Amino acid sequence: MAIYQIDNNEIVAIKETSFAERGLRERSDLQRLLKKQIEIISPDTLVVAEEFGEWEESRRRIDLLGIDKAANIVVIELKRTEDGGHMELQAIRYAAMVSTLTFERVVEIFEKYLKDNDSDYTAREKILEFLEWDEADEDLFGQDVRVILASAEFSKELTTAVMWLNERNLDIRCVRLKPYKDGERTLLDVQTVIPLPEAEAYQIQIREKQQKERQSRQTSKDFTRFDVTVNGETISNLPKRGVMFNVVKPIIDSGVHPDKIAELIHWRKNSLFYVFDEVLDGESVIEVLMSEDPGGKVKKHRRFFSKDDEIFHVDGKTYLLTNQWGKATIDAVEILSRT
Repeated sequence: MAIYQIDNNEIVAIKETSFAERGLRERSDLQRLLKKQIEIISPDTLVVAEEFGEWEESRRRIDLLGIDKAANIVVIELKRTEDGGHMELQAIRYAAMVSTLTFERVVEIFEKYLKDNDSDYTAREKILEFLEWDEADEDLFGQDVRVILASAEFSKELTTAVMWLNERNLDIRCVRLKPYKDGERTLLDVQTVIPLPEAEAYQIQIREKQQKERQSRQTSKDFTRFDVTVNGETISNLPKRGVMFNVVKPIIDSGVHPDKIAELIHWRKNSLFYVFDEVLDGESVIEVLMSEDPGGKVKKHRRFFSKDDEIFHVDGKTYLLTNQWGKATIDAVEILSRT
């Protein structure tokens, strides 16, 4: 493919060049520029780290690490070579390494990135704003890992491997960055080569169908959102855990004892609240819970509403409401609405 310039008399081809010939380097030029305008190769993406390699027993580093609007992790690899090398294999290793990142861990990673880039943003607020979330939701975060490969060109072996992997439900995109020389100017032709633009909608539909089928086999979680109106005030787009907190809090604030609420929701009587026999703030609560944590998929302090404005102090005790809610949530709300 070529780029042409049209003038009054003729159509003139602009000379193709290479990044090396134009003195452009991978990290100090391409990476530096693209991290500021990542939408050029990966729309709807927030870069949260550069040269990321915070794992044990590995010197490998991800060029750019991001998240997308669907709260997926995005691995971005850049090459200025003419064939892309073996970047697909490298990226798959990276994707596996970051697949276990949690929301809280990404906040820590992004905080460092913002500090290194002299940004005034607060990491947590920036991520929540980008995702359009009111609060963090570990259940929805990092459900999948997407890979973006950007190179001047891709070998047939690489593209064949990527297409085969995508057919098996991976999400790898190849973006060609072809430089052209126009006098002293360097022009850049950016094209997505996998998936083919005309086939992308179809491929995305197929992938979404496969993902839904896989999720239905692996989990019974319900991600329905709700609007809750209490005392004339409506709070919208709440997950189940948010519904329960915003129903329970005004009831306790009105003078109903937490033990009474536990009696009403009888099937959660012994697990509805975590109770401390003293008045503790959020930081102290987390310290105690972490010291008692036996280990598990979800850390103990993350199973309860434990921030300063989420804990309840009643009769010299501290009550933490569980945030682990499932199918009986609506039943609990109906019971409490009559309280």
